[in-house]
Amino acid sequence: MLNIQKTKNDKELGITLEGRLDTTTAPQLEKELKADVNGVSELCFDFEKLEYISSAGLRVLLSAQKIMNKQGHMVIRNVNEDIMEIFEVTGFSDILDIE
Repeated sequence: MLNIQKTKNDKELGITLEGRLDTTTAPQLEKELKADVNGVSELCFDFEKLEYISSAGLRVLLSAQKIMNKQGHMVIRNVNEDIMEIFEVTGFSDILDIE
């Protein structure tokens, strides 16, 4: 189960994720991103309530990062230890801007 909350303000898009970002829920996030990412120059994810991320979730983040490389900046905030460990093991901590 994944709860996605979005706040859009002009060229800023904030996405708060709660629950699990996995094979079942990744397509949902991808769909939400595609709907709102056009024209956005600042994309901010809040992972405070995200419990788990799978490779499918990482793929969605990677594709979001590629889009934002062309049109602005992407940042991920409030990452817990478990997810940070996944980012480090996969090398995503080198690709993503994590605060």
